[in-house]
Amino acid sequence: MQHGKYRFIVGFLALPLAIYGFFVISPFIQAIYYSFTDWTGLSPDMKMVGFDNYTRLLHDDVFWKTLRNNLVLLLVLPLVTLGLGLFFAFMLNVGGRRRKNAAVSGVRGSSFYKVIYFFPQVLSIAIVALLFQFVYNPNSGALNAGLQAVGLDSVQPEWLGDPDLALWCVMALMVWSNVGFYVVLFSAGMASIPKDFYEAALLDGANRFNTFFRITLPLLWDTVQTGWVYMGIMALDAFAAVQIMTVGPGGPAYSTEVLTLLVYHKAFRDAQAGQATAVGVALLIVTMLFAGIVMKLGRRDRLEF
Repeated sequence: MQHGKYRFIVGFLALPLAIYGFFVISPFIQAIYYSFTDWTGLSPDMKMVGFDNYTRLLHDDVFWKTLRNNLVLLLVLPLVTLGLGLFFAFMLNVGGRRRKNAAVSGVRGSSFYKVIYFFPQVLSIAIVALLFQFVYNPNSGALNAGLQAVGLDSVQPEWLGDPDLALWCVMALMVWSNVGFYVVLFSAGMASIPKDFYEAALLDGANRFNTFFRITLPLLWDTVQTGWVYMGIMALDAFAAVQIMTVGPGGPAYSTEVLTLLVYHKAFRDAQAGQATAVGVALLIVTMLFAGIVMKLGRRDRLEF
């Protein structure tokens, strides 16, 4: 009986695992192999160069600037996006005025607000990036026009043309386009939390600040942790926003260059596919380290209700 059970399981898993291995695992293995070659990407001829590609990366100032930009995104983007998502979701679901026979309630029209928050998520990143590019335009953009309208004519930043501001401008776009998804996601999680928990806490004298950190956040922790990993992976990507919005792209002075864009430049502009795959392997290592650290530090006893 046991033998038949395992044969049944293997029969169902064999084809999906074979497909996964061919389309997912195999490209990873090929990329690691190519990273040890001098392949140009244009010719089938290549030879093994060992760790030369990785040695060149360690002595490449552009690579370290790019890695620094990704680490800034990795630290700031998930924190701001998830923080805003939690704040807005909590206000929509628990932050309303107390109504009759209800200790806690959401704001009126919360469903409409969720649609508004979620709207940027349905737009293509290319469209959003172009819109923000126009907003940041130093000559005819909405931001500088707004500053001029309030009498700040002397404050006319270059925005995307300023190495100190360009990366933060890209980050603002990514926060704006993603926070709505997490508002809806966290709202769904908060809606499943029994209202009795909030009522008991409020009867004991807890305010909304305490209920958020003592009830809402612990019960949503698994969702927040997953969202942190997803936002971290998005921060390590950022290819489309940088490619469309910035000067260069990746500029000025590599101030917005990210690892995925460096892979693109090495492979298609410089014809250094072997070097590009080495950057890709470095990106894979950083991504796996980030996911492992988040899952390890965020591990806690599971709360059920």
